[in-house]
Amino acid sequence: MDIPHVYKKIELVGSSQTSIEDAVNNAVERAAATIRHIRWVEVIETRCHVEENRIAYWQVTVRLGFTLEDE
Repeated sequence: MDIPHVYKKIELVGSSQTSIEDAVNNAVERAAATIRHIRWVEVIETRCHVEENRIAYWQVTVRLGFTLEDE
């Protein structure tokens, strides 16, 4: 019998000078250095930092969902 999965969610902010997509990827890649079994990403908020009337970098708040390991 299969054991149902249990998930945990955490919230992070990724950033990038290039794009929103890169900001999300940066958050996922950094989290993957210490978290296994990442299953999904929810984009919660998007904003950008402005310097001298130009967008300097993008900031994206994400929730990552991952499965907890069986004991």
